[in-house]
Amino acid sequence: MRNSPRWWNGSVNCRLEWRPSRLLQALLILLGALAAVSVLASEMPRPFAWPVAIAALAFGVWRARREGRKPRLAFWFPGDDRMPTVDGEPMREASLQWRGPLAFLRWRQRPGGPWRHAAWWPDTLPALQRRELRLAAGEGDAGRHRRDRAP
Repeated sequence: MRNSPRWWNGSVNCRLEWRPSRLLQALLILLGALAAVSVLASEMPRPFAWPVAIAALAFGVWRARREGRKPRLAFWFPGDDRMPTVDGEPMREASLQWRGPLAFLRWRQRPGGPWRHAAWWPDTLPALQRRELRLAAGEGDAGRHRRDRAP
């Protein structure tokens, strides 16, 4: 029948870019400011509280700037038996974990090498790309409501 749908059995490729999250940077600054306020609101003697509060705020700003200066990375997940790559180099022992809309990737560039990490926040990974990444990474639970389906 010509009107029947054609199903595609090919693999899902996913190309995406990692960039520093502005949301994370803002939250780091906010966390430093809240730490400074909490030190000043405590019963710590004022001559000690002010330097600690300034240090907490400065540390939050420093972490946010450090996060913002990380280089962009280009990821490719082939969706089949081929190895995923980052900036054209293969990722070994890659592990993708999800915490709601947050995606955390952990991998090694070479066997026994140091672990590298990337985290996608909602402002850097839209919902459509999140879905593509779930499918390409081979998630067994790519569907939202797995229990609602027949076996």
